[in-house]
Amino acid sequence: MSKISYLIFFLSISSFSQVVNVETLRKASDSAKWTGSVGLDVSLIKNKNDLFRIANKAHVQYNDQINLWLFVNDLKFEKIEDNDLINRGTQHLRYNRKISERVKWEVFAQAQYDAISQINFRGLIGTGPRFKLTKSDNYRFYLGTLIMYEYEKAADVITNSVQNDIRASTYLSFSLYPTNTISIISTSYYQPKIDVFSDYRFSSNTALLFEIYKNLAFKTNFNYFYDAIPVSSDIPKTQFELTNGLVYSF
Repeated sequence: MSKISYLIFFLSISSFSQVVNVETLRKASDSAKWTGSVGLDVSLIKNKNDLFRIANKAHVQYNDQINLWLFVNDLKFEKIEDNDLINRGTQHLRYNRKISERVKWEVFAQAQYDAISQINFRGLIGTGPRFKLTKSDNYRFYLGTLIMYEYEKAADVITNSVQNDIRASTYLSFSLYPTNTISIISTSYYQPKIDVFSDYRFSSNTALLFEIYKNLAFKTNFNYFYDAIPVSSDIPKTQFELTNGLVYSF
């Protein structure tokens, strides 16, 4: 399933994350240069409030074995209790250039907004090397060590609502394919401010897929997010997401 595009329909109980896990979106490609997917999520969410969410996600990838381009568009509409509609969105663009069999150079840019976290706009741009730690196609481990610039504008009610920071972005990722019907993909990110290491974000995403019929699989996804210093004191430092659903490949 990692070599073809897919359409995903989820019915889930979840929270949210502010870090895009592009590892679950990268596609190994032997001949096809273009791959992509589109998804529809329907979720019941419990964090600060009870929410009902309908979300749409799409991604497109181009890979010619030397250059990889990946674009992700993730938009969500959320209803808090019975009153308000909340918007959240992320656009993520990433480029990889193959340097050697073990090393690629990455450049990425990301824009997002999130009303629940009181973020009107957060813009990121970063670059750095990505190391392939193993050669096996069935057991893949990667390490990324990037540096990024972050511009963040919080809600107008927040004092000092505009922040300009330089952060490290280090991630460890692995993709395991123990059988033809099981896939496990996990990535953990650590993103501290360069000048204040106590101000950091940590997130971990793990996806487990079981093929239950030809081109049809059951997927469980767990996403954990921790922000040591959130935008506001009433925003929880720890949030998590649990998603279960079906994946149809074509």
